[in-house]
Amino acid sequence: MTLPDRPISGGLRLILAASAALQPLAPVILRRRLARGKELPGRWREKLGYASQNRPDGPVVWLHAVGLGEVMALRGLIAAMGHARPDLSFLVTSTARSSAEIFAAHLGPRCQHQFLPLDMPGPVARFLAHWRPDLAVWSEQDIWPRLVLETHRRGVAQLWVNARMNAAAYRRRARMPGASRDVIGCFSQILAQDQATAHHIAQLCGTVPVATVGSLKAGAGAPPPDAAALQAVRQHLAGRPVWVAGPSHAADEQLALAAHAAWRAHTPDGLLILAPRLPARRAELLQACAQAGLSATLRSAGWPPPDAAVYIADSYGEMSLWYSVARAALIGGSFAPKVQGHNPWEAVDMGCPVLYGPHTDNFAQDYADLAAAQGAIAVADTGDVLAALARPDLPEMAARAARLRHNLADAVQITCKAALQGLAP
Repeated sequence: MTLPDRPISGGLRLILAASAALQPLAPVILRRRLARGKELPGRWREKLGYASQNRPDGPVVWLHAVGLGEVMALRGLIAAMGHARPDLSFLVTSTARSSAEIFAAHLGPRCQHQFLPLDMPGPVARFLAHWRPDLAVWSEQDIWPRLVLETHRRGVAQLWVNARMNAAAYRRRARMPGASRDVIGCFSQILAQDQATAHHIAQLCGTVPVATVGSLKAGAGAPPPDAAALQAVRQHLAGRPVWVAGPSHAADEQLALAAHAAWRAHTPDGLLILAPRLPARRAELLQACAQAGLSATLRSAGWPPPDAAVYIADSYGEMSLWYSVARAALIGGSFAPKVQGHNPWEAVDMGCPVLYGPHTDNFAQDYADLAAAQGAIAVADTGDVLAALARPDLPEMAARAARLRHNLADAVQITCKAALQGLAP
């Protein structure tokens, strides 16, 4: 079914016109990114709307999330929907290269991955014509106006799930209220992670039902580490005291290295596994470790020697491995005001106690729930980190966090029910 074009605001017309004007440059830009290793050979044309896989028969649910963490958070929802409707197939789109490489190893039954097409007339038209989704599910905050409008025009129901919008994101969208209202108005229902997000969305567009159900990440379940790799890392670490910081940014690393240098004063065989959000920063991190007086080695160079103080995990998709061998994890992004925290639930799933800094707006409700359940520790400085690493009740804290995660898993079932209601029987 194709719906008639709906009136849109001048602001949204301007956004759509700007993206259309840039369309001739898209192949050139993508080829340059390919030459720099930022696109996958053989798959970069997916961003121009050229599918690299066939559409399966039967109903297709299209789900979109921007990067690896957001995509992995959808696994619980996909599993729940697939269990309820065995006739469904799933198309998952994302934009980050790492999301495709890692998610491919965790694809569920009847599930395919493609890169999201650029939000331009040609790529959008080709993508929708090929995949013909029966339901579109947008996750978190990566919402693209032309794709949303064109999907709506084709009569496809759309949900915005696991939605989050902090105060800064709300202020950005409120600068063009007409455009925000036009796009948000295309959704049949919105399920928010927290009350603040629900309030912000309702302020932008009060015509769409918004419910607060919590985060899908708490119920997604972390992929278990590779059994052989886990056995190998335990063998090579040989019982050394280990803690982890990641996925990390510069501000997190500054604190972690200072705390680790102090910890090594009375725990000389202690090892910090430093897992940067962007593994390509390995040279920068080696220099930072040297400046902190800490010997460091890279994951890409093999296992750490016994005298290494820091093991830089310059790899993707192995956080569950590091969490499995650590006495505690300082979750990255929580000391970086522009980042505002990363997902704590993967560490919780691996039984690893969670430490976090003051900047957690992206997961405000998650950390508030963990703090209220005494399932995580807020830290502000080196002294706080040292005190946390020395706490004898870390295992009990991890157990409380695990119980909380189990209780919060209802968000997956609530979201699954809402999504299935958007599908034809």
